[in-house]
Amino acid sequence: MEYTMTRPCDMCPFLKTMKEFSLSRLIEFARGEFHCHKTGGMDEEESKFIPSDNSLHCAGALIFLEKRNRPHQMMRICERLGMYDRTKLDQSAFARVR
Repeated sequence: MEYTMTRPCDMCPFLKTMKEFSLSRLIEFARGEFHCHKTGGMDEEESKFIPSDNSLHCAGALIFLEKRNRPHQMMRICERLGMYDRTKLDQSAFARVR
């Protein structure tokens, strides 16, 4: 998974305008690697998301975690390896914090 997305997509569950998920559910999503749903595929038979080799980490989740000062382990590792740069995240693309 790559950590190169800097702005959430228009259907990102972490956007302030999206009310479908509670804060506890967003925290659950953001605990580990959370693929952007637009960078993978769907298994129609099981109605579930299937990440692809080209899947990107959800930018909304990254912003959410950075604003909460709670980056997960892979974010920290990727940052040390130069594969993720939190300063490139579009912080104006508001992701819910509370």
